[in-house]
Amino acid sequence: MRLILLGPPGAGKGTQAANLIDSLNIPHISTGDIFRANIKNETELGKEVKSYLNEGKLVPDELTTRVVWDRLDQEDCKCGFLLDGFPRTIPQAEALKAGLIERGLELDKVVNIDVDTDILVKRLAGRRVCKSCGATYHVAGNPPKVDGKCDSCDSEVIQRDDDKEETVLNRIKVYENQTQPLINYYTKEGLILTFDGTKPIDELSQEILDALNESK
Repeated sequence: MRLILLGPPGAGKGTQAANLIDSLNIPHISTGDIFRANIKNETELGKEVKSYLNEGKLVPDELTTRVVWDRLDQEDCKCGFLLDGFPRTIPQAEALKAGLIERGLELDKVVNIDVDTDILVKRLAGRRVCKSCGATYHVAGNPPKVDGKCDSCDSEVIQRDDDKEETVLNRIKVYENQTQPLINYYTKEGLILTFDGTKPIDELSQEILDALNESK
């Protein structure tokens, strides 16, 4: 299956992506991972991407699309993929559609995980991370045994800057501004499947898989 995964920060996309690719036996294609791999391997595309990032600029849609298609044309994507982080704009969505048509392919569905902003803020702003080993905790759901100390290595547990409430609200606002047009776009295409991201992880995974199987 050829899928796109949408969902705001804190919606649990990473967990659901892992479950979906395992069940569907398709690769998880993250634009961030693709960028990092190309930069690390010093490919021509990677050099172009790095030049924009070094200047603090956004990578242009045209270059992002080329990088993504360079990945999607690889052998392991022949039977499908789960796209995460692309497309982010309508021009990227249109470029993806045009590329699929050129190859005689089409998207199957767009999986949209929906969670209310209040819940997202609680999830993200409550997250804590060990400075040393990177172990993650949550002040409500999974606090360290000793306040401020990591269970594994006894190092300090902190709140990252991007998990502070003001930053979280801004991240969510940016996502909504970017993504709402995409949701409208794929709704008109008849591809959107929206799910309640507050459900238990395994229950949500099964609900998504059932809906995908029904849509075949």
